[in-house]
Amino acid sequence: MELEAIPGVGEKTARALRELEDPAVTVESGDVAAIARAPGVNEARAARVARGAIRRRHDDASRVLATDRAREVYRDALGLLKERTVTDYAEKRLETFYPSASASRIAEAQAFAAAATERDPDPAVLDALAGVEPLADPPTVRVRDRCLATADAEVYARAEARVPELSVETVEDTRDVAELARSYASVIVLDETFAGMDVDGDVHVRPDALSTPAETVPERLLAFFAENRDRLEAAAAVHETVGAADRTGDADGDAAPEPAADLDALRDALSRLDDDGTIVGDAELERLTAAVDDLDAAVSTAESVADDHLREAIRERDVTIEGTDFLSLVEQGARVDSLLDRELADEYDTAMGRAREHLVDALELTSEEVDLAERVFDDDPSFPVERDESAVSRLRTELAAGRDRRAARLKADLAADLGELREPVEALVRDALELDVELAIARFARDFDCVIPEVRDPDGRDEGDAGGEGDGGVGGADDGSSSGFRIEGGRSPLLDVDFADVEPVDYAVDGVRLLSGVNSGGKTSTLDLVALVVVLAQMGMPVPAEDVELDRFEEVHYYAKSQGTLDAGAFEATLRDFGDLVEGADGRLVLVDELESITEPGASAKIIAGILEALSEQDAVAVFVSHLAREIREAADYDVAVDGIEAVGLVDGELRVNRSPREGHLARSTPELIVEKLADDRGGEFYEDLLVKF
Repeated sequence: MELEAIPGVGEKTARALRELEDPAVTVESGDVAAIARAPGVNEARAARVARGAIRRRHDDASRVLATDRAREVYRDALGLLKERTVTDYAEKRLETFYPSASASRIAEAQAFAAAATERDPDPAVLDALAGVEPLADPPTVRVRDRCLATADAEVYARAEARVPELSVETVEDTRDVAELARSYASVIVLDETFAGMDVDGDVHVRPDALSTPAETVPERLLAFFAENRDRLEAAAAVHETVGAADRTGDADGDAAPEPAADLDALRDALSRLDDDGTIVGDAELERLTAAVDDLDAAVSTAESVADDHLREAIRERDVTIEGTDFLSLVEQGARVDSLLDRELADEYDTAMGRAREHLVDALELTSEEVDLAERVFDDDPSFPVERDESAVSRLRTELAAGRDRRAARLKADLAADLGELREPVEALVRDALELDVELAIARFARDFDCVIPEVRDPDGRDEGDAGGEGDGGVGGADDGSSSGFRIEGGRSPLLDVDFADVEPVDYAVDGVRLLSGVNSGGKTSTLDLVALVVVLAQMGMPVPAEDVELDRFEEVHYYAKSQGTLDAGAFEATLRDFGDLVEGADGRLVLVDELESITEPGASAKIIAGILEALSEQDAVAVFVSHLAREIREAADYDVAVDGIEAVGLVDGELRVNRSPREGHLARSTPELIVEKLADDRGGEFYEDLLVKF
């Protein structure tokens, strides 16, 4: 895949994406977390890259959201979905769903959403999701007891790039390798030409070392699992919770799938790994580590044990030296050591035995290590007792080498176990994060009583798919055409009331319509509902209604109500927008709220009539909300279809309406209702004459 061919991916982003292990597969997967692991690519940017890859896969160059208000509706719809996520990942992943005019993309997204709505948003699962995060790459671990060696400059450069954890040394011959073996606990030679050499130390010739990093530097894999311990345990808990809910019958649908990774094996491996990537739980390694760390303290204590014994022996014993003997010793340059050797030889041997015994016991030395420990205190008498530093150094070296050998073997063994889990745990975490996306959609669908809509191909509509019959029912065409949309029982979650209190709306439109109605009767909220349903449907999401059918629109043009009369410049710009709109309106949905507010009513009626005439000649679907329906009809050169939100009347000064638009009905205005009420209540020629004028 040519990364620059993805919409929105430039040279800099493409360069960062190429740092991923498999850039093409990762980008195509839509996995926002995996894409975000590219250097300098955050999750928001990763979501845009994933969205661009989706567009490329479906050859989708559409831009459905054609106006600011349409884009606001999309943001509102996306916000409702995001509010129901638990993880930050799911929020970004939902941004990969966008209103599309591509049939294949809508079908793909609908399949995902339909499966998601079958999920049960169990509270226990949602709680478990709170700890799940995308896996993170740990900082590079520096390993100082091991090195790579090569005589080839190209291999040297490749080694530095692929295995930054280890030092890479240049060598020319076996002598150089031998020198490295004295400085490092282990040397890995990358050149086949060194095979068969005889060098003291832990030296291995492995030309394949760069292609098997788990064996060469197991610390890398251990660091990855140590860094992500909490994330992995949280993901495991999610899968176990889903399984538990399924077993107890709390989950709907089929049984929960088996987790991608063996959770018992994962937990066993993690139990052998400390948070800093070191091995834990091995008694022998812990003994050797403690022995190295405690060696100096143990030797000092052993010296004190010997000194205390000798001091007590000297204090309790009378030592007599005759003058001739004393003179002889002095003449021979004898020191106290000689006196100890002659007078307290047995006690000194006992003191040395106790010192050595303490050292062996304190460090828990094995029989192979005891011989080195015994050399720490020699048999030459001294007081205070003195250690043999060279013997201490040899013991330390032996213990440290044993520690490092065992740690290396345990690391290799654990890395082998974890290597088998590397890909499964990636899937384990990804599945948990994707579950959050699915549950957000499921919660949205349940909270707002949603249904998966039927999105039709506008070039292949069946006759009679849309439309309604009877006054007050679903408005629609009766000419057999199904162009447009049909919404039954639609309720907008964007209203400033509790969703349970929202009155359902039935509305269907084919072609171009005027929507009339009283003030505060719900005309704008009806437009909002239509826009929301269409945007969600073309995102592939469920929609808040009992049943929905609609065309797959190429563009959605939603124009909100203008705030006050426009000045000449703004008015001209608005007319230019509509001029561009009507020049190519095929396959578009146009929603306009009270365009008459841009200028004086008389001129507005004529302008709107002209726009409607142009749209009616196109394959467009349009709803214009207006209080000038009568004037617009009079100004138009064709019979403009008008729907009305019918007012039932005034009850205690409160307007009562039927929120579902009535097809072919010019709704009465609020002033007309008030005049009618006064005529009925008070009578009189004045009110009757006013009523006639309506």
